[in-house]
Amino acid sequence: MALQWMILAYVVAAEAAIAVILTLPSPKAIQSRISSLVSRIVQPSLFIVPFSAFQLLDIYWKSEHRLKCSGETCTAAERSRYERAFFKAQRNVILCLAACFLYWCIYRICSYHKEIERMEEMEKRGKEE
Repeated sequence: MALQWMILAYVVAAEAAIAVILTLPSPKAIQSRISSLVSRIVQPSLFIVPFSAFQLLDIYWKSEHRLKCSGETCTAAERSRYERAFFKAQRNVILCLAACFLYWCIYRICSYHKEIERMEEMEKRGKEE
């Protein structure tokens, strides 16, 4: 299970780096090439959304079927273990949501770049006429 979370963490880090690279100011030629490269990568990397959704369902199922540690029957070690598992689940939920949100941001940034290029071409054609 830890391997899945490690993969998701690396994907989130890569998505964050790509989002930063896309939003950095750069010359128009470089920006258009970066944008076209990332837009080609975005479509196949859609797997992250169902993967994150599956992980969220797994977290939900585990939280619903976890033994509750409340009352005087729990020892300090059991209570500590329960709280650590709860905090780890919260961290993993944030990781899943960040993966989906960053994917959406990258998709929208690439589509905005394509739209801007299309509008610039239309403006150039309009000036030529």
